Amino acid sequence: MTVRSDVVARLTGRAVSEERQLSGGLAEIALDDGRVVVVKRSDAPGAARAEAAGLRWLAAAGSVRVPVVHGHEDGWLVIDLVPQRRPDPAAAVRFGRDLAALHAAGAPAFGAAPPDGPVDAYIGLAPMRNEPGGDWPRWYAGQRVLPYLRRAVDQGTLSSREAAVVERLCERLPELAGPAEPPARLHGDLWSGNVLWAADGQVRLIDPAAHGGHRETDLAMLRLFGCPHLERVLGGYQEVAPLADGWARRVGVHQLFPLLVHAVLFGRGYAEQALTAARTALEG
Repeated sequence: MTVRSDVVARLTGRAVSEERQLSGGLAEIALDDGRVVVVKRSDAPGAARAEAAGLRWLAAAGSVRVPVVHGHEDGWLVIDLVPQRRPDPAAAVRFGRDLAALHAAGAPAFGAAPPDGPVDAYIGLAPMRNEPGGDWPRWYAGQRVLPYLRRAVDQGTLSSREAAVVERLCERLPELAGPAEPPARLHGDLWSGNVLWAADGQVRLIDPAAHGGHRETDLAMLRLFGCPHLERVLGGYQEVAPLADGWARRVGVHQLFPLLVHAVLFGRGYAEQALTAARTALEG
């Protein structure tokens, strides 16, 4: 990847002095004033715009911190580098409290895109449509679970008979979803790789698939892919915004979305996990 130095200069107001290539279309860029920024390249239409809008929407809540966004142009996104250190219990508790405040900042509707964000966005490398809806069970089934289930079947990753298990869960979502909650402001792709334990003791979040959703979805993804000191994170969260009774039984329901996305992107192993989550939720 050859970084467009002119784009970096326009977005930061400084000249590029040094460049270090990273994996995954990333580069660290030293500016002539000594600061270091991260440059990310995406060829997917609207991906840089969606990520920039998502980061700014999360930052506007004034709770969990994100890197400073310098801007985006022609598929390039420029943000501040986040110096990191090892995760620690105190930072985990603070992260939980701040995440609760982020969710409480709310969204206009389930599926609402961030201001200035496109309707057609992404979760990782997978397209994700932000189509607003008023009822979480119906919206989650129609906009988050079933589109990826159909793609998995079309690809041959899941059989039609296996897909019927997930379809049954979608039909029963009104009774399995727990008490109704208002739309939360979600990060949307909250796996451990997008949680940076910054050197100043505060977590920074990166790479959002931000939208209005159910707060338990973010928490379920933290558990699905592992998060250091997760019980401390959950403890801090519950201090600020206690979860509704039965939330632990609903984890699999909320994990279906990321598992099916991963099944579409990475294959059969995640499809089997999605089926297990669906069957467990139906039995529980």
